[in-house]
Amino acid sequence: MSKLLEGKSSLITGGGSGIGRATALAFAREGAWVAVADLSLDSARQTLKRVEAAGGQGVALQVDVAEDASVAAMVAAALDAFGGLDIAFNNAGIAPAMVGATGQKIADVSLDSWNRMLAVNLTGVFLCLKHEVQAMRERGGGAIVNTASVAGLLGLANASSYPVSKHGVVGLTKVAAADHASDNIRVNAICPGYVETPMTEDTFQRHGNRIIARVPMSRFGTAEEIAEAVVFLASDRASFVTGSCWTADGGYSAV
Repeated sequence: MSKLLEGKSSLITGGGSGIGRATALAFAREGAWVAVADLSLDSARQTLKRVEAAGGQGVALQVDVAEDASVAAMVAAALDAFGGLDIAFNNAGIAPAMVGATGQKIADVSLDSWNRMLAVNLTGVFLCLKHEVQAMRERGGGAIVNTASVAGLLGLANASSYPVSKHGVVGLTKVAAADHASDNIRVNAICPGYVETPMTEDTFQRHGNRIIARVPMSRFGTAEEIAEAVVFLASDRASFVTGSCWTADGGYSAV
């Protein structure tokens, strides 16, 4: 049976843990070469070790997605390693707890906190798209998946600028898809609900029971479940899918 991503070259940001790590393993399982990029090079290397232990191949890279020069260097390194770029998963992101905004209302968010959230979660995706599209044009096309969130589709109280940044990712995904369909580049977003990852640990400790009570499936998602959706969107089986925002939230947004 052929693998979904056989012979494809891929790049994953935020690949050092959580959904990014699970997706790196899933991409490799499906035959892709994987460039694992993360702010923490050590975390990226740990993911790469797991990829290689499972029989995959790739490289580990360090990147700060909020910095244009860093993103440009990341994409250049992936091109050097693989000779081209077919797939990108723009997954790097931060939560309110990481900018000192846990439980804050918009009126209480500091400008520094606001700017950092948007710099990573929205501008970071823009910068990755910008450089990835340039590389994929030379390849004759490609597939890009951005990590948005169910918070990018709904209002979410006391979550500070996080939902704003993710609504921006949804809009950016649609615009990029429309702009670059003629380049044979598909751009989609995955919108996870509450998924057990290191980034959500603080939220689950404080509000886990209340969250589960609102999820029709009565559980949190896993990083591996999100990774499977990303694999499909990145594969040729999704060849007519672009500009879409796929929700994987256990029914959270349906009620």
